[in-house]
Amino acid sequence: MAGLIKREDIDEVRQRTDIKEVVDGYVTLKGAGLGTYKGLCPFHDERSPSFTVRPQVGRYHCFGCGEDGDVIAFVQKQDHSSFHEAVEKLAARIGYELRYEDGGTGPSREEVGRRQRLLDAHKIADEFFRDQLLTPGAGEARNFLFGRGFDRAAAEHFGCGYAPQGWDALLKHLRGRGFTDAELKLTGMFSEGNRGIYDRFRGRLIWPIKDIAGDTIGFGARKLYEDDQGPKYLNTPETTLYKKSQVLYGIDLAKKSIAKERQLVVVEGYTDVMACHLAGITTAVATCGTAFGTEHIKIARRLLSDDGTGGEVVFCFDGDAAGQKAALRAFEEDQRFTAQTYVAVEPTGADPCDLRQTRGDAAVQALISSRRPLFEFAIRASLKRHNLDTVEGRVAALREAAPVVGQIRDAGIRPAYARELAGWLGMSVEEANRAVAVAMKRGSAGPQAGAGAPAAQQGGQAAGRPAEAGGPGVAAGPASGAVPSYHRPDPRDPVASMERQALEVALQEPALLSGAVWDRFAAARFATPAFQAVHDAMRATGPGMVTDPARWVEHVMHEVPEPLRPLVSELAVVPLPASTEEGVQKYCRDILSRLFELQITRVKADKMGQLQRLDPAADPEAFQRLNRELMMLEMERRSLRSDA
Repeated sequence: MAGLIKREDIDEVRQRTDIKEVVDGYVTLKGAGLGTYKGLCPFHDERSPSFTVRPQVGRYHCFGCGEDGDVIAFVQKQDHSSFHEAVEKLAARIGYELRYEDGGTGPSREEVGRRQRLLDAHKIADEFFRDQLLTPGAGEARNFLFGRGFDRAAAEHFGCGYAPQGWDALLKHLRGRGFTDAELKLTGMFSEGNRGIYDRFRGRLIWPIKDIAGDTIGFGARKLYEDDQGPKYLNTPETTLYKKSQVLYGIDLAKKSIAKERQLVVVEGYTDVMACHLAGITTAVATCGTAFGTEHIKIARRLLSDDGTGGEVVFCFDGDAAGQKAALRAFEEDQRFTAQTYVAVEPTGADPCDLRQTRGDAAVQALISSRRPLFEFAIRASLKRHNLDTVEGRVAALREAAPVVGQIRDAGIRPAYARELAGWLGMSVEEANRAVAVAMKRGSAGPQAGAGAPAAQQGGQAAGRPAEAGGPGVAAGPASGAVPSYHRPDPRDPVASMERQALEVALQEPALLSGAVWDRFAAARFATPAFQAVHDAMRATGPGMVTDPARWVEHVMHEVPEPLRPLVSELAVVPLPASTEEGVQKYCRDILSRLFELQITRVKADKMGQLQRLDPAADPEAFQRLNRELMMLEMERRSLRSDA
């Protein structure tokens, strides 16, 4: 079982990983100055690129929305993964074997290599199936898609493919790409008989099933021909990659919308996901041959930032008995969410794909808009099981429905539904309230409002970004008062502007802060409180880290007060105004010289004040000493100017 990853290994993965190469997999980056790259931010909609990456310091920062971090944070936010998962993914990417605390173990280098081979095989198979959909033999597959309202563009968007008839089309293709039969047996794409392995999917329409990072890990296949004796839908069996209790079809396409809109729509099939997305419900996903369970909820909570501040989960099931049963099964898991859960059931029994075919996109949108709270659906379903025309039936219905009402987390809504229940049963509100109170007292109701919220995720694994009052340099206002208040400097203030430039230089080119330069820099004082706090963090980090820009910035980030971390990230990635290495060095030396000259000017002003207040006759030695110090300061100031 994996334990905590050793800190030194986390640092090593962060150090060895090129953040630009990772970000390039998600964002188109273009050069924006020496060692700086820009692109459209993946975390918010924008037309002009403000997302900046500076590989030398290993960080990114969006000057539009304020998102920032290192390569691990980027993978976490993009893949909606935990800190642990992000580090393991990056370690696998560079072939680094992680070590774990307390005797815990993680995947070995051999295991990482085997997993990558499986992913490679799935990627090639995915491409093979897609190509086959365009061949003459795939006419039935294309007809199936077209008959359900999906054109070629839709098929391409969802990666639909075709598995040719026959026994070894895919097998030959993957063997030709260098995969051994031993490797292919582990993929789940092949069955085994007396003569060896053969294609599991034959003569079927194919959907690639991807994980949240967008890697293909399995396939779903729909029967097309009458002579196919297999089930209507056939999925990849359980493998080291594909575990159906942890898989949601469409999560790779829906994850950004889910996180942005804080809504998750759960439908029943591949075509339902396609129909929802094409109708504008881009938060739709589907389970793969299993009920929506605990592992799915973990994924959903991470994407929704399920922390009690909002969000909704909508279960969209068929109106038949099986659909109602699935909805009630989902209700059993409801208490694991702090987000509000709903159910959307079409009265005619039509699923989203049918609705889109017969009544268009608007009907799909209307179905989701008609959602009802899941507990209301569960209450009404429990009432249907009893004969409400008899006293005995109404009492039995009350006993069954009362615990459901008791499970409503919102203490303000719970009494309202108790009144509704009383009305549906033709009983007094007092009777309904008593029944609910008894059910809650017996513990049938489970966790209540304010008491049953899921525990916070462990450090580094939260999906949402903690709220930060204001922004870089803005008052944070913590309750404890332990962190001082920082205000955004006036950009027209020339001193604040120069101090900011000096910090940009010191963070991005720390190698310049060596020897006597470090002593001067450490002795400097900043007039802007936020900048002084960053400078204090640099001094606390010490000169030992200045030879490594990435670790230097990382240590400063840990030393600086929490509200100012976005400011440090911003200072570390903002492009310096120079296009050559020589230009950067000259600019940096000029800025540091201006900082040191400003410090000299401040010290001179202090000493001039002392000199003016001094009576030369009363203390001639002090008078001469101050004059000598003023002369030395002036010589130092002129030296700085001549060096520049």
